[in-house]
Amino acid sequence: MKKSKAIMASIEIEKNDDGFIARIPGIQGAFAEGDTVEEAVFNCIDVAKMIFEYRKERNESLGFNEFDLTKNIRMTFPFPIGVA
Repeated sequence: MKKSKAIMASIEIEKNDDGFIARIPGIQGAFAEGDTVEEAVFNCIDVAKMIFEYRKERNESLGFNEFDLTKNIRMTFPFPIGVA
């Protein structure tokens, strides 16, 4: 059975003229736009996954600590539900 791994990173969100932009500080190129906060976050996570896969294929450092996800691990994190 393949081990699941996770990387925790913070996402910054800003409002811009076209909606919202989300970026992950410390990862060059990890940013994306969306009409809503949720869409920007989803798109940014998708971009970050592609960057991590690319770096992994090239045996480059991800720059973040990875940890194994096991049945004994519990993660708690805030996420946006809506913006008024």
